[in-house]
Amino acid sequence: MARKKKKKAPIEMPLEDVIAGLQRGQRLMGLDLGTKTIGVAVSDTGLMIASAVETVQRKKFSQDAERLFALCAEHNVGGLVMGLPLNMDGSEGPRAQATRDFYLSLRDLWREREEEPLQLCLWDERLSTVAVTRTLLDADTSRARRGEVVDKMAASYILQGALDRARLAPPSIDDPDLDSNQAL
Repeated sequence: MARKKKKKAPIEMPLEDVIAGLQRGQRLMGLDLGTKTIGVAVSDTGLMIASAVETVQRKKFSQDAERLFALCAEHNVGGLVMGLPLNMDGSEGPRAQATRDFYLSLRDLWREREEEPLQLCLWDERLSTVAVTRTLLDADTSRARRGEVVDKMAASYILQGALDRARLAPPSIDDPDLDSNQAL
């Protein structure tokens, strides 16, 4: 019996490279990928604030991708930050692998469609939905309303975490524009 080949880990782009690849005025889009829905959020053009946009009801991959591409065009998106659902110990389970597969498929489909590839990165999203749900419970939001907004708010939470990290990241010591005293 033939052995199955192990998939090679996908080439992931660091958040800093995704941001560096943006053109002036472009935004980042955050995605919270679920089995039934995809939460979508976008940043402002200054890459400071993430705002929830919508919850896409999942259908077939091609339909989901078309909706995401339409949202990218509508909001002038140049990069995606996709939440990666890691286990609490940092390991990857079946949902993380499903997210990686979606990531790779979306990346490949985008490359087929455009000359300029959409920049994509994965972002640790542990407990994002839990944090958003607690916030909604604290705000005394009804169960029905929580169900409507939790996914897009989780996408906003993921994207805001990435934006905050990028803004607060220390400058690289290898940066030629950096004075040697500033690196310390």
